[in-house]
Amino acid sequence: MVITILLSWLSGMALRQVRITSDGHEEKSKLRLIGALNIIINLSILGYFKYYNFFIENFVAAFSFLGKEISTQSLNVILPVGISFYTFQALSYTIDVYRKKIEATTDLISFVAYVSFFPQLVAGPIERATNLLPQFMKGRKFNYTMATDGLRQILWGLFKKVVIADNCAEYANQIFNHSADMNGSSLVLGALFFTVQIYGDFSGYSDIALGTARLFGINLMRNFAFPYFSRDIAEFWRRWHISLTTWFRDYLYIPLGGSRGSTWLKVRNTFIIFLVSGFWHGANWTFIVWGALNAVYFLPLLLTNNNRKNLGVTAEGKLLPGIRESFQMLSTFALTVFAWIFFRAENLGHAFSYFREIFSPSLLQFPNFSGKTDASIVILFVFIFFLIEWIGRHGEFAIDQLGSDWKKPLRWGFYLIIAIMIFLMGGEQQEFIYFQF
Repeated sequence: MVITILLSWLSGMALRQVRITSDGHEEKSKLRLIGALNIIINLSILGYFKYYNFFIENFVAAFSFLGKEISTQSLNVILPVGISFYTFQALSYTIDVYRKKIEATTDLISFVAYVSFFPQLVAGPIERATNLLPQFMKGRKFNYTMATDGLRQILWGLFKKVVIADNCAEYANQIFNHSADMNGSSLVLGALFFTVQIYGDFSGYSDIALGTARLFGINLMRNFAFPYFSRDIAEFWRRWHISLTTWFRDYLYIPLGGSRGSTWLKVRNTFIIFLVSGFWHGANWTFIVWGALNAVYFLPLLLTNNNRKNLGVTAEGKLLPGIRESFQMLSTFALTVFAWIFFRAENLGHAFSYFREIFSPSLLQFPNFSGKTDASIVILFVFIFFLIEWIGRHGEFAIDQLGSDWKKPLRWGFYLIIAIMIFLMGGEQQEFIYFQF
């Protein structure tokens, strides 16, 4: 991380100096060289730690398939904490300086704080220099309203993680780890448990990060916007891991041409961005297939110009969605659950065997995993959780505005119940899923 910080800061300083001392064609070529070198070196560091073994193993497998056995040595290295997140954050700074969206900073301390800001360092959101860096360069005073908002968001994030995600993880892990012994209905429940787990886990972390930053007077970008209430896959990706989705949009998709140009270019760019997004998550073919599957989901919307159809809040101003919106939400949720199976599976063989058993006669059997009674209690908690999320979907997070007009004893009682549930109803401690990325 120190190397990435120093390299990116010095690159910014070099870009600044070139603009001062050069002009015309000479300036443009120097700027491109500095920017390219910084991007190549940072991506090489990321590739070495995260993808070296993946490429070596597949290189050997390809030659073995052709009948040629070769011997190589894989690396036994520890993946640096948060490397995917802080690398992309540092790259966005260099690119924005190159594009003149932000002035290169001469303040090394502020730049170190920008890259290594502890609430979002290990699992995002992936911040932009245009948003976060200026906040470190100005004085801040304690803001009571901002702090209480932050505490509410931390409280809800902890509830998502400890009560919802960790309890769902117990059954998702049991079912996925022993999927060969499970019937189809159990595997469907396993996929649903993981779908809730990864949302509660990752969006819970993001809520804790945003809330903690607010205690310091820092506003981080929103990372989740109730994605499971989406009415199509395009809307889902505008609401899920927003910082990564918009990063790829701004720094990869649009430079490639975006939705402009021929149909072939639209298809190519869509697959590139989703495949790269899948590969960003890890060195495993399951992530790449997960990305490709989402590209397949997305293409019909793009080609029919319906990819920006659902931009507002679902059932805005209404208590319940209509029949059409309900069907859209359920079908989008089902497609998402299907894709998450690839994300969670150990390898492609595991994923395909999981699907084979789901689409077998055993789908009609009663679930056969252990702890079904306790699982039904978890399902009840999940139902209450999504009910609160639905009621609070107009806010930045579920309890952002919920209860704001209640009398103080009722409001504080509500917060106290959530806190008690965090302490008493938490599942077995589970590491945050996105720590591995």
